[in-house]
Amino acid sequence: METSQKYHTCGSTLVQTIDAPLSIVWSILRRFDNPQAYKQFVKTCNLSSGDGGEGSVREVTVVSGLPAEFSRERLDELDDESHVMMISIIGGDHRLVNYRSKTMAFVAADAEEKTVVVESYVVDVPEGNSEEETTSFADTIVGFNLKSLAKLSERVAHLKL
Repeated sequence: METSQKYHTCGSTLVQTIDAPLSIVWSILRRFDNPQAYKQFVKTCNLSSGDGGEGSVREVTVVSGLPAEFSRERLDELDDESHVMMISIIGGDHRLVNYRSKTMAFVAADAEEKTVVVESYVVDVPEGNSEEETTSFADTIVGFNLKSLAKLSERVAHLKL
C-alpha cells in the first residue's frame, strides 16, 4: 500500500450459526432485491438496474436515526450452488466507502438442520476515524443483520415443521 493514499482499509469476518436448514437461510439471504426482510436498518429497497441477479444495483433507504439516508449497492456475485454472495457499496451518504462483502452459507458440520453463515468485508477507513472505530461500526451492523437473519430463518423453519 502506498503511504500517499488518503484512505487505508480494514476488515473483519463474522460468523453466525442458525438453527434452520441451509435451503431456508439461503432463500432469504440471496434476495438482493429484499434485504429489508431481515436487515432492520433498511427501510426500503428498489432495484435501479437488473433483475436481482449478478450485476443488479439496488437503492436502499436507511431507517431514520442512523448516520445515513441511502446506500447504492451492486450484487457482484450470486452463486446458488456454492451459496456465495458478494456485494459492493458503490454510493450513498454514509461512511462505508469502498465497502465490499462476501457472504457464504454452509450446512453446519455438527448438524444437518443447522446453517453457518460467514460474512467478511473490507472497507476504507475514513479520514478522521480509526481502524478500530470503523471496524466496530461495521461489525455492529453486520452482526445485527446476521442475528436478525437467524431469527427470521428459525421462525420460518419452525413454521414448516
